Amino acid sequence: MPSKTKRRIFLVPLSFINDNVIMFTVRHYLTEDERDPFQEWLKKLRDPIAKGQVVKRVGRIEAGNFGDHKPCREGVWELRIDQGPGYRVYYAMAGAVVVLLLCGGDKGTQDADIERAIGYWKDWQRRSA
Repeated sequence: MPSKTKRRIFLVPLSFINDNVIMFTVRHYLTEDERDPFQEWLKKLRDPIAKGQVVKRVGRIEAGNFGDHKPCREGVWELRIDQGPGYRVYYAMAGAVVVLLLCGGDKGTQDADIERAIGYWKDWQRRSA
């Protein structure tokens, strides 16, 4: 009997094409009043080990190494940080090589964080059009 599973196709950022490394540019989303939700979240992290892992992970993105990540919805992706309560960094691809950091959170607030990230992404798209 044939399988009735639904197939999904995801566009995944690639770091190597024809043996040439594609470098990504990391930018921070800013609200209309110039707030940086990602930076605000990072400053509030009390765990210095987790904070270091997040900073290191964002640095690796520039070299195309996204590590453990997955699509959420509506163009928003999450980087999963295996530390503490399961920290998450939410981002979107603004063009082929620009990674826009939207906000951060953890597994306990994941649904609300994703909604907030989607709102930030839609706001950025509206203001950048």
